[in-house]
Amino acid sequence: MFEQVEELVREHAELEQRLADPTIHADQNQARTLGKRYAEIGPIVSAYQQWRGVGDDLATARELADEDASFAAEVPQLQQRRAELEDQLRVLLVPKDPNDDKDVILEVKAGEGGEESALFARDLLRMYTRFAERQGWKTEMLDETESDLGGVKDATVAVRGRSSGASMPWSRLKYEGGVHRVQRVPETESQGRIHTSAAGVLVFPEAEEVEVEIDPNDLRIDVYRSSGPGGQSVNTTDSAVRITHEPTGIVVSCQNEKSQLQNKESAMRILRARLLAKAQEEADAAASDARRSQVRTVDRSERVRTYNFPENRISDHRVNFKAYNLDQVLDGDLDAVVQALADADSAAQLGTE
Repeated sequence: MFEQVEELVREHAELEQRLADPTIHADQNQARTLGKRYAEIGPIVSAYQQWRGVGDDLATARELADEDASFAAEVPQLQQRRAELEDQLRVLLVPKDPNDDKDVILEVKAGEGGEESALFARDLLRMYTRFAERQGWKTEMLDETESDLGGVKDATVAVRGRSSGASMPWSRLKYEGGVHRVQRVPETESQGRIHTSAAGVLVFPEAEEVEVEIDPNDLRIDVYRSSGPGGQSVNTTDSAVRITHEPTGIVVSCQNEKSQLQNKESAMRILRARLLAKAQEEADAAASDARRSQVRTVDRSERVRTYNFPENRISDHRVNFKAYNLDQVLDGDLDAVVQALADADSAAQLGTE
């Protein structure tokens, strides 16, 4: 572990030297890249220097312990501090997710449960929108199909963060993919019986155009008339767009905007995100394992989380998280469950599960 840190210390010193050169800042992109890397490894170098300093103090205290009782008294404290810094270093050295500074494309889809599932999908969509507001992120609805009772059959929303903020959307929302199950008395239930239904969530890091190269010849683009709940026409022109990426079979549809061009741009954003996620899965077996936890079929049995209304309880089955503040969670207070998932992820990578 510490051989790796020594390399980072050397890299940090070299970066410091390069960033002090005024000519580097003539190229803003290069300066930004170097500055980002310098800031990224800075906390590791700082913790390592503290660890070494405490190690030197510990060696001195042990050496003088026989001669001076005050040095002997310092030894346990210094040992504890050194162990704490070592643990801190191990955490800092956990490989960073390269997508953690990205925005996301988030999809919510109704599943089993008919109209009740669509109403639950609407609740999930609101939950993520409210969570984004709490984080200071911006949301943009790219596509949405409503059900007859005002639920959501499927919706796709872009979530954008601020690069100067404490966290970016992917770093927090990447754990949300999967089947979400609800247990409650539906609005459509007249006899007060509790039903179970499910909705699916998919989360993709948003891809820049430069990250995903798409050959226009690989695309089949169809236009059609937008429709609302129950098939009612909401547009008198063929503004809705369906794009099929023929090499992969990925199909994306958008109909929210009145302009065909705007719908095409939204569909291309979603397509790029899906293609980037697919490429990363194929290139990285670990990423592929992680994606398997997302929606395969929106079936009640394949759930990652359960929302139990009678008990006001939320349960995440991946980390045995349980809390009795479901009303607050659905209002966007997702921090506790997201942090539990992030902590479990870090523990898994450190091998301390």
